[in-house]
Amino acid sequence: MRAEAPSLLDYPRHRRLKRRAPFLPMSRAEMDALGWDVCDIILVTGDAYIDHPSFGMALIGRALEAQGFRVGIIAQPDWTSAEPFRALGRPAMFFGVTAGNMDSMINRYTADRKIRSDDAYTPHGEAGKRPDRAVTVYAQRAREAYPDANIVIGSIEASLRRIAHYDYWSDKVRRSVLPDSKADLLIFGSAERAIIDLAHRLAAGEAIENIRDLRGTAFMVKRGWKPSEDWVEQDSTDLDRPGRIDPHPDPYAMEPQQTASAPNADGSMPVRIVPAAERVAARKAQRAKTVIRLPAFEQVKDDAVLYAHTSRVFHLESNPGNARALVQGHGDRDVWLNPPPVPLTTEEMDWVFDQPYARAPHPVYGDAHIPAWEMIRFSINIMRGCFGGCTFCSITEHEGRIIQSRSHESILKEIEEIRDKIPEFRGHITDLGGPTANMYRMACKDPKIESSCRRLSCVYPGICENLNTDHSSLIELYRKARRIPGVKKITIGSGLRYDLAVRSPEYVKELVTHHVSGLLKIAPEHTEENTLSKMMKPGIGTYDKFKRLFDKFSKEAGKKQHLVPYFIAAHPGTTDEDMLNLALWLKANDFRPDQVQTFTPTPLAMATAMYHTRRNPLRKVSRDSEIVETARSGVQRKLHKALLRYHDPAGHELIREYLHSIGRDDLIGNGPHHLVPRAAPARLQRAGLKPRGNDFVHAITPNGRGKPATPPAAKAGGRSAQKAPPKAQTARNAPRNKQGRPR
Repeated sequence: MRAEAPSLLDYPRHRRLKRRAPFLPMSRAEMDALGWDVCDIILVTGDAYIDHPSFGMALIGRALEAQGFRVGIIAQPDWTSAEPFRALGRPAMFFGVTAGNMDSMINRYTADRKIRSDDAYTPHGEAGKRPDRAVTVYAQRAREAYPDANIVIGSIEASLRRIAHYDYWSDKVRRSVLPDSKADLLIFGSAERAIIDLAHRLAAGEAIENIRDLRGTAFMVKRGWKPSEDWVEQDSTDLDRPGRIDPHPDPYAMEPQQTASAPNADGSMPVRIVPAAERVAARKAQRAKTVIRLPAFEQVKDDAVLYAHTSRVFHLESNPGNARALVQGHGDRDVWLNPPPVPLTTEEMDWVFDQPYARAPHPVYGDAHIPAWEMIRFSINIMRGCFGGCTFCSITEHEGRIIQSRSHESILKEIEEIRDKIPEFRGHITDLGGPTANMYRMACKDPKIESSCRRLSCVYPGICENLNTDHSSLIELYRKARRIPGVKKITIGSGLRYDLAVRSPEYVKELVTHHVSGLLKIAPEHTEENTLSKMMKPGIGTYDKFKRLFDKFSKEAGKKQHLVPYFIAAHPGTTDEDMLNLALWLKANDFRPDQVQTFTPTPLAMATAMYHTRRNPLRKVSRDSEIVETARSGVQRKLHKALLRYHDPAGHELIREYLHSIGRDDLIGNGPHHLVPRAAPARLQRAGLKPRGNDFVHAITPNGRGKPATPPAAKAGGRSAQKAPPKAQTARNAPRNKQGRPR
């Protein structure tokens, strides 16, 4: 296994292209215009091709082009036949197959497994332009088109399916995507380093089946295969051996002297004190040639506890500085996973993002409306990765925990390119962010500690004392960006990690004063410790502290601004009572969430392991370990969502039934202290009326306001009819004489 990764800037160009393509070609005619008879690499993607660094096919394609490779794009092909995969001919090196920026199953289905009506990554938002499990289908069709071509799969969909995984949509454990796709190689995580190295080695004549030492790759091998005889396999297929976490070195450890010297007179071997540096180096060398055998697919598909154990071992081996290789049996073959890729340096990140992107959709789409493009066209990625470790999030499994940041110069240059290249730009940059808005340039204070750390999160249960939480570089970046001519406003659209932000009141003031346009997204996710502990999120007290700072600085700036908190319903570990307490907190704080998120189990996430197994992989897993109660039934998940949207009449009947069943009828009524109103009499329901206080209104409209209505009994002059109070006598409604003047 390669211990050190060559810099992306150190490779000699494969060839010197005559000119850079205005857009990577999507047709033979475009290839002819560039003077190409063949593509070296063809990228197949489930997204429309937009030549912008926020889209994976452009990011990888331009990086490969800069290395001298001819790269073509097949975007959203018709997967019902192999013919569209022949559009650009057979690639000289390989097909690079991805589902796109999103997992194809999450892209198509809601948390309730209902089909979505649109696709943001498709022209006009049209749904149905990519298949379910697109990586597998595209790879199979590419193989059908050219049986002898190399097939390499990647993107977040492949990353999250690199080993056996629970599949929410079929409610079963599926095997790795590798045997199903028949791919030669899987690249997981951010792919630039691995795919560029792979391309150069294939160009030099190496066979893809012999390239087995690339970090960030996975592949199928014969059962029991090892890179060389000196590799050691550590068995972790049994709960009695759950994947040991190596202890810190004992500085007083003594061992036999490794020399040919004779034993002492009494027969004992000479001993010496081994320097700590020597022992650490020896342990690292041993780890570099150790592979951990995970429970096989055939074991985890039927044994939930072993699945949870596998999830824990997998996540403990995620730090590029100390991760070991993993292997998992699938029948008579193994899926072999090399350690994660080495993160990109700032210089390499700049190189990737400084390529000559057209910053527009391919001309083939004309003036088509592409929602994802319109959302990010004026936004900028300043970093990647996340050390938060939230168990429900897939960013860590894909991009890793180590933050990779761009330089100020590269970011400011991109702002100027947006200003100069996009005619529609009117001076508003909509985001300077990434997976998290304020983790820019944050890292462990000591690289040695970082390389040996085994924590799953740098900020839970508290912020690590070794984490540098300095926001000064980010503040400086904001100020520089605001001074660029032509830039009128910069707002932050990425989610904010508020437990980090409160460490820097100066940052909060800078953000609130200059970079919030009325509303700021923030994600407490829940209020109850029982749930937050399963999410690895901070307590609600930290949110309260941030809100006080937010309100204070908004007032000082003379602005009326509000936080938009995000919450998750039905997360593993959440009881009905937890959701009720959250609903009461929302009502007490006058929050009426509109768009809410119900927990969706994504492959490989730790929260998904909790959902599937009812065990907690954040701790050592055993047959009698902690049980994690989880809302799995459709009715309970709907109840949790209804409680989160307590103000929506559509869920009131479900909430009333629940409150009555637990003896909390005190929360049902039409007063301000009640959670939901009383049920309207049948005759009023037929009229479309709902109770509100002492009056009745039509069902709540999308903007949260109802139209007051008079009860039918009042209209009919029944006992409930009351004479309306007289209007105040004003010049407008006063009685008038024959000349129309007020009397």
